[in-house]
Amino acid sequence: MTAKDIEKDIIKLHGYVIGNEDLSALLGFKTMGAFRQAISRKKVPIKIFNIENRRGKFALAKDVAQWLFKQRLTAE
Repeated sequence: MTAKDIEKDIIKLHGYVIGNEDLSALLGFKTMGAFRQAISRKKVPIKIFNIENRRGKFALAKDVAQWLFKQRLTAE
């Protein structure tokens, strides 16, 4: 499995831009509170951003997929 395969699966399930609960879950946070705390401490492992007139934080599926793939490689 490659980062591209992971990206395709994420896009199929969540779209190109992932936000809030989906993003939190994909990054492995057990609760939204833990995710919010990581944001406030600047400990989120990927680039996240705001979207005007939308609540929450967002990330690109590509960034999430690459991060997940790196985690898998380092675990072996």
